[in-house]
Amino acid sequence: MYIAKNWKEYELLDTSDGERLERWGEYILIRPDPQIIWNNVRHHPLWSKADGHYVRSQAGGGHWKINNFPEKWFLNYGDLTFNIKPMGFKHTGVFPEQAANWDWFGKLIRNSGRKISVLNLFAYTGGATIAAASNGASVCHVDASKGIVALAKENAISSGLENAPIRYIVDDCIKFCQREIRRGNKYDAIIMDPPSYGRGPGGEMWKLESNIGDFIKLCSQLLSDNPLFFLLNSYTTGLSASTMGYLLKLHLKGGKVECDELGLPVSQTGGFLPCGAAARWSAKF
Repeated sequence: MYIAKNWKEYELLDTSDGERLERWGEYILIRPDPQIIWNNVRHHPLWSKADGHYVRSQAGGGHWKINNFPEKWFLNYGDLTFNIKPMGFKHTGVFPEQAANWDWFGKLIRNSGRKISVLNLFAYTGGATIAAASNGASVCHVDASKGIVALAKENAISSGLENAPIRYIVDDCIKFCQREIRRGNKYDAIIMDPPSYGRGPGGEMWKLESNIGDFIKLCSQLLSDNPLFFLLNSYTTGLSASTMGYLLKLHLKGGKVECDELGLPVSQTGGFLPCGAAARWSAKF
């Protein structure tokens, strides 16, 4: 399991009965998590002192039952600073388990001895973007949501990376990649975190299990002659880490492929909570 163990300001305090108890800086949040199928005794004292508690509705969606927190606050990870904004669908703008991937590719970029260009697809609020940029890479950040891209720019500014070589693109990722291929553009590394389901600008249906293989094959045409890494993330339960690793082996030449679950350490129990999966291709030196 790839464990995000280097956080100082985020902590997964406890888990029980479908919920996480988390410390986000100075604020304590309780949020639902479908992976938590156990119901252990809630010994941790902060279960009863949460600043925010998101509860799901039987009709779908949910709401913050308790929201004694500001509209925004900051959370640091090393040199990176994130704008934490609890949203109406339980998310905060950061997936802390992804820090395990940031540490992995950050070391690859630093040790490459050259300028690395990164394409970050389905880039959300830019955790991977600013992690790559802070290690010296130039980044093309692509997401279909204008509002989410605006949050990514805020995270870059907060991290002192407002002048870093980051290009922000609001576009459908597949359409953008097709145009980049026609333009002859290449990248040394690709990061992608595609959704389980979605619709393209022309109403095209996207289902991860059905479309991800073809999309990896498409993106492989964007890799430079000397690629550094390819990272595929997924939170889709029907797509295992091993399946993603197999797809990378099929569509990427040479290199090394590894795959595993992403996880967070749980302070109360000493266990690890699985939080999605990742497959990593890296060049052999």
